[in-house]
Amino acid sequence: MPRKKKAGASVPVQSAEITLQPITETIEKNYMPYVMSVIISRALPDIDGFKPAHRKLLYTMYEMGLMNGPRTKSTNIVGKTMQLHPHGDAAIYETMVRLTRGYEALLHPFVDSKGNFGKQYSKDMAYAASRYTEARLDGFCRELFSGIDKDAVDMVPNYDNTKEEPTLLPTTFPNILISPNIGIAVGMACSICSFNLAEVCDGTIALLKNPKLTTEKLLDIIKAPDFPGGGLLVYDREQMRRVYETGIGPIRVRARYQYNASENCIDILQIPYSTTIEDIMEKIAELIKSGRIKEISDVRDAIDLNGFKLTLELRRGTDPDKLMAKLYKLTSLDDNFSCNFNLIINGTPHQLGVLGILQEWINFRLGCVRRELTFDLKKKEAKLELLLGLGQILLDIDKAIYIVRNTENDDQIVPNLMKAFDLTERQAEYVAEIKLRHLNRQYIIDRLNEIEDIQKSIAELKEILADELKIKAYIVNQLTEIKKKYGKPRKTQLISPDDLLTVTQEDMVENYNVRLVLTHDGYFKKITLQSLRGNDEQNLKEGDYILSEEDTDNLGELVIFTNHARVFKTKVADFDTTKASALGEFLPAKFNMNEGERPILAKALTSYNKKHNLVLLFENGKGVRVSMDNYSAERRRLTGAFSKSSPVVAAFYEDESKEILMVDNMNRAILLSTSLIPKMATKTAGGLTLFALKKGKGRLIYATADFKDRYENPDRYRKKKIPATGLLLAEKDIVLQQIKFE
Repeated sequence: MPRKKKAGASVPVQSAEITLQPITETIEKNYMPYVMSVIISRALPDIDGFKPAHRKLLYTMYEMGLMNGPRTKSTNIVGKTMQLHPHGDAAIYETMVRLTRGYEALLHPFVDSKGNFGKQYSKDMAYAASRYTEARLDGFCRELFSGIDKDAVDMVPNYDNTKEEPTLLPTTFPNILISPNIGIAVGMACSICSFNLAEVCDGTIALLKNPKLTTEKLLDIIKAPDFPGGGLLVYDREQMRRVYETGIGPIRVRARYQYNASENCIDILQIPYSTTIEDIMEKIAELIKSGRIKEISDVRDAIDLNGFKLTLELRRGTDPDKLMAKLYKLTSLDDNFSCNFNLIINGTPHQLGVLGILQEWINFRLGCVRRELTFDLKKKEAKLELLLGLGQILLDIDKAIYIVRNTENDDQIVPNLMKAFDLTERQAEYVAEIKLRHLNRQYIIDRLNEIEDIQKSIAELKEILADELKIKAYIVNQLTEIKKKYGKPRKTQLISPDDLLTVTQEDMVENYNVRLVLTHDGYFKKITLQSLRGNDEQNLKEGDYILSEEDTDNLGELVIFTNHARVFKTKVADFDTTKASALGEFLPAKFNMNEGERPILAKALTSYNKKHNLVLLFENGKGVRVSMDNYSAERRRLTGAFSKSSPVVAAFYEDESKEILMVDNMNRAILLSTSLIPKMATKTAGGLTLFALKKGKGRLIYATADFKDRYENPDRYRKKKIPATGLLLAEKDIVLQQIKFE
């Protein structure tokens, strides 16, 4: 007997054998098929201008008879489409929404819609559920399906082999350039903008007539993209040429607006295709909240039955053009459409320019037309064969009737007719199927009169098929008719960059009067003069004192000199306004200064005047004047601002001669005019001795141009020649000096 297993006893598990597989092989076998499926069957459009999802949806609607019939509920269309496109109903409905007239994403919509389908320019205006909306094919779709019943394109089984569907639609115009397409695949993406139908037809006709057409000539015909949302395209011909040649590059589009003087508001009527009204409103609200835009009192979504409108209510005295110039720079009212013309050609992704796409479409269309004409030719040849057989029995109608009447077996009628009149099987079948009432001479003669016209048509078709130029002429005629029937004026207007109102940095920044305060310890304040009216008493850190104060405006450049011979450049507007009661911003931290480095001078400048100077005083009693022009470089940080031979004690900005009082460590002082200080050609000059200090012990510790309220009688220290020996400070001056610094 077999032994019983004890309860709870563990059963040995045979370990699975692990097979190592190189990562390259895993990617090739498992990942690459997925990648190709996404690229070919989902994300990128084919030469007919459609992704598979679009094509399956439109063909389903065509099969449902929605080209001429009444609209049907969208949910019916979605359900039928699932027979070709086995994806969720939501994904199919979203695909249909984008193709509708109501959504306004296409210059030439393919779906005639009824109900709420949302808007392309809004991410919050959601479309209604499919059970509420209705749709049918737009009349424009006739140009998509022309020739589809004449073997113009290949038909393949659907996913479960119950139906057939076209691999491409035989579009009679270059839809790939008419309908915008955006898709993200794996490792590649596409972003194809739309062009004007009339211009594309003209460009294609020109290329059909002259295969050596250059991009330069094409640019004169197809001027630029034409977006469904309109707007103003800033036309740069060189940039446009690169897009036409390579299929890559930005297209700059800005909103179109008009000023309503009676209501003092700006109505924005068209926005770039690549943005939405919500994005614009959120950004404008953010700018208003942060104080960067103060000319707008309200922003209102004014979309109604007349179409898109975004209204900006203005404050009194606002220049609408200057305000819009600022908004163009700060918001997506001026935006780029990044072109990336990736599409599928014969099952392979290609990146092509406009000229290359048109050449590929022409090749595709030539193939479709050949197949259509070949289909018509075979049909006419088959009909001619039957009519010629009918002509054979005209010689003896009674004999034909006799054969049919006297043949005992039904399956012998055709062989007997073939033998009696020397007919083919198809001809004999045709004669045998003629009704008895039609076996009369007049009926047969009337039918035989068609032979000449059919023979003429066959000859014409053969002549066209044998000559590519005639096939091209056939396509040219089709394109001419399409342009005449469906062509529309451009929605997107072209403007020159020279016509744009330029916005300076000063225009972008609100200007107001401010006071700049720099302290010895490196704290900096920007205070509005309006704020100082209530309280101008400066709050300082214990032991700190004010190094400089200056009244200026908010538009200047700020130059900051440090005791480590470095210069930092920034804008006055880069600092937030504060109050006198605050300590201010700590500059060493803001500019990431070195240990022990602190600012010694902060000066707001509108220009670097060669006649203005920087006056520097050093601990060794020397001084120098350097032209401010030495610091006009664009770099935001400059090293070697002055000599490092002795520590710097003070720095002054000199726009005109001023007097400076200097004090050494032995309480001796001199008062000199800056005009006595030599002006050096190089900024790193060590300067000449101004203050004759005591050898080995003396050093300059303090200098100020604001001395009148700190000393009782400063004139007693005035010197007219250098070097000068200091005069001992009066007792009262020492006390006043200490009080001012406490």
